[in-house]
Amino acid sequence: MNSIFPRSGLIVSCQALPGEPLHVPGLMARMAEAAEQGGAIGIRANGPDDIRDIKAAVRLPVIGLLKRDIPGSDIYITPELIDVQAIIAAGADIVAMDMTNREDRLERVVPLIRYCHEAGVAVMADISTVEEGLLAEELGADLISTTMSGYTSYSPQQEGPDLELVRRLAERLKKPLAAEGRIWSPAEAEAALAAGARYVVVGGAITRPQLITRKFADRLDQWLRATSGHPKGD
Repeated sequence: MNSIFPRSGLIVSCQALPGEPLHVPGLMARMAEAAEQGGAIGIRANGPDDIRDIKAAVRLPVIGLLKRDIPGSDIYITPELIDVQAIIAAGADIVAMDMTNREDRLERVVPLIRYCHEAGVAVMADISTVEEGLLAEELGADLISTTMSGYTSYSPQQEGPDLELVRRLAERLKKPLAAEGRIWSPAEAEAALAAGARYVVVGGAITRPQLITRKFADRLDQWLRATSGHPKGD
């Protein structure tokens, strides 16, 4: 795993889902180019098409995943072997997959990890608790990420990043740790490194302008309501 990323630092998640303004062929590759120019050490991307485009556009390692809804299941990040195969075929250097302890996931994920390793590809485990992170490491994941904290019913539901989870995992993991989820500022990214993460994954705060806009709009709306809608100078 250490050979994939040359150093610690920022990984930028370049993703746009169907129905979002930036869900346009080729656009995430441009986002990845901008991230590379800005100093990112890696890219996280969703779906074979974007992974393939991004690999052709940048020199950075790419973490690939495939978000797919399966009726009756809460597992949507690289849920099955066919998804792993598609990601690897697209050229991803690392395959990210859900390794939360839901729906017997940790039992079903073992053959997916084995397939990745036999193909010479590393595995990122998206987890939500300390226990899941430790078990993912035991099962063979090469990199542990706090991606799912706040997305499982039993993990903390909070506005900011789960730095406590980062701290607790950093104390016990032997494999590299990535902090991911609800990181909206350079200060929060720095705090994640200080808590023990080797890598920090940032998505929405960099590559999803509708979410960035919403942060500003909500903050201004709160101020306007608190001041009866009369800013100075009106």
